[in-house]
Formats: sequence, C-alpha cells, structure tokens
Amino acid sequence: MVRTRPLMIQIATGDPRPIGRQIVDAVRMKVATGELDHGDQLPSVRGLAQQLMINPNTVAKAYAELSTEGWLESRQGMGLYVAAKRQRLSDAERERRLDDAVGRLVNDVVPLGFAPAQVQARITHEFQLLLPRKSA
Repeated sequence: MVRTRPLMIQIATGDPRPIGRQIVDAVRMKVATGELDHGDQLPSVRGLAQQLMINPNTVAKAYAELSTEGWLESRQGMGLYVAAKRQRLSDAERERRLDDAVGRLVNDVVPLGFAPAQVQARITHEFQLLLPRKSA
C-alpha cells in the first residue's frame, strides 16, 4: 500500500481568509509551482484534518472545490490525486482574475507610498523565488 506524505501547508490564524480558502490557495500554489505534480496523492480528508488540527468538514469542502475546478481528481477507493495539467479557466476568466488581483494590490500598496518601480521589483523578486521550484 502506497502511503502519502503529509501535505506541507500551514494555516495562519491571523489570516483574514477562511481556513478552507487557505487550503485551496496552498494546494493551487503547490501545483502551480510544481511542488505537487500530476499523479501525486493527497492526504485523506481525515489525515489532513488531523495534521492541521481542524474540522474534517473544512478539508472536505476545500478538496471538493479543488476537484470541481479540476486541480484534483478522485480515484474510486484510492483517494485524491493531482489532476493532469490543463487550462482550468477560460482566457476571459483568467484575465478577469488578474485584473482583480492587480486592482487589489494597487489599492493596498499605493497608500503605503512605495514607488511603482519598487513594487515591480518586489513582484519580480517573488516570481523568481518560485521559478526554481517549478523547473525542478
């Protein structure tokens, strides 16, 4: 029997996002950066709930959302696995989400008084930190 390794994510109690959203975002990021690859098995609902010390219903809802969006696939009697890579959202939806994210970033950063070049450099740096994981 193949055992799954723990899903190394952390839940931040001070984070304004609900715990389920934190799980969804963490799994998406791990798939997008290549930390989780097609065919990798995720911990069971109970296993992740115990690891994170949260309610299993929260994990089940997060896993259901990830499955609905095409990030995960269920294999009958075997568990949840990372789904094959594909474009999960339409081009229009991807553009809409990018616009929303950039708008939120600008609204959060402008009042802090940073120069646009400083913000762009920080964003570039953060993307570069992700690249080595993705190419591995």
